[in-house]
Amino acid sequence: MAKNNETETRTSLDDLNDSLTGLEAKVQNNQKTIMWVIVGVAALVCLILVWVYAVRKPGIEAADNAIGQADLTLATGNDSIALNQYRQVADNYGYEAGNRAALNAAIILYRQGKYEEAVNYLKKYSPTESVIGAASKSLEGDCYVNMEQYDKAVACFKDAAKLSDNNPHYTPLFMMKQATVERELKNYKEEARLYKEILDKYPAYGSENAIEIEKYLKRAELQAGE
Repeated sequence: MAKNNETETRTSLDDLNDSLTGLEAKVQNNQKTIMWVIVGVAALVCLILVWVYAVRKPGIEAADNAIGQADLTLATGNDSIALNQYRQVADNYGYEAGNRAALNAAIILYRQGKYEEAVNYLKKYSPTESVIGAASKSLEGDCYVNMEQYDKAVACFKDAAKLSDNNPHYTPLFMMKQATVERELKNYKEEARLYKEILDKYPAYGSENAIEIEKYLKRAELQAGE
């Protein structure tokens, strides 16, 4: 009986020692894993810092300097030279400067009648503010109108109206542009609907801009057979 108890005690102690030994090994393995994770995170942080200070920051400064020079050139009235400078910034840099350069290049190209090129730069532009974003979309629509791609123009003016977020000065303007294109497409019912919406939601717009919207509405309704 005593031998059995002694055997059981040894077995229990052996099991406990085995468990402790296994636990110690697991702790050591976990410590190694944690150490490698810490080393990996530290390396990643170092890479990020290198990218920020050695790549991104100098890139931003170079882009800002380049677009600043383009702005000065434009201010002197040298549109063609400014256009080339804006193109270089838009094509070679990202960041805020590259984004704005794409929009400025598109505006100059539109004024020069180079509508397809203007659209290409407008597609590079990512709006950072609702009204400017809406205006850029409207400019894209104007380009399509001049290229007689009316369906694309309608889509752009719709997007511009949505982006302008019920701005009392700009939203009805974009709706008027869409209505004008709808008329060109002989979509008189849609043209009339847009005029009605402008009168309902922005009743002061017509008088403030000397636009006889009621007159246009009656004409559209007549041609729509309403």
